[in-house]
Amino acid sequence: MKKPKKAVALKYHPDKAVAPILTAKGAGLVAEKIISVARRHGVPIKDDPDLVEVLSRLDLNREIPPELYVVVAELLAYVYRLNAEKKNR
Repeated sequence: MKKPKKAVALKYHPDKAVAPILTAKGAGLVAEKIISVARRHGVPIKDDPDLVEVLSRLDLNREIPPELYVVVAELLAYVYRLNAEKKNR
């Protein structure tokens, strides 16, 4: 049997928080809704099941722990790269 798809959403405002905050998480239909809302608003999506698994264990509306800074920094670099590519088109 196939595991239901999982999704998480992060928000990061460097002027307001030290680290990104987990704003949504879910599996199955909830995960599909998270992805749908992100697409509708032009939010970049990164398919990384291992990262989603770790982040989905965290409490909502909390900053990510320092142990995840490096991997989330890589994710943010990916998002910034996508945004830069969009602007240069």
